[in-house]
Amino acid sequence: MSIERAKAYLTQKGMLDRVMEFEQSSATVELAALAVGCEPARIAKTLSFNVDGRIVLILFAGDARVDNRKFKDYFHTKPRMLAAEDAQRLIGHDVGGVCPFGINDGCEVFLDESLKRFDIVYPAAGNATSAVRLTPAELEQLCTPCTWIDVSKLPES
Repeated sequence: MSIERAKAYLTQKGMLDRVMEFEQSSATVELAALAVGCEPARIAKTLSFNVDGRIVLILFAGDARVDNRKFKDYFHTKPRMLAAEDAQRLIGHDVGGVCPFGINDGCEVFLDESLKRFDIVYPAAGNATSAVRLTPAELEQLCTPCTWIDVSKLPES
């Protein structure tokens, strides 16, 4: 099970106590925000891309969207999301629970600047009924090696 991989990873890092498991689905930003009890923007959604044969995971704030121009400027290609049916095989987690914890070797992790607005964020923990309560700095430590990038756009206020 994907959550077991994520929990094993978080146990090694001393962060298992941060895992939250729910009776209801947390597979989307909106559902996760309801389950956690926070605003949707604090959900750290993990989007997965195929970048010229590389598997790239980028964590964004829940209200952020991929900015195609910024993505292309950084990665030198258009954003191409992984097909849902490929997630488990290529990442180690199914869609709805994709997270940067306990992932397959070779996956590259990036953290989008949109997360830095918050003191606490909630990425998934390997399945569609879980989350992990972390500061952006803790998230960075858990995702090492990772890189902070700016490839998002936020909604107009």
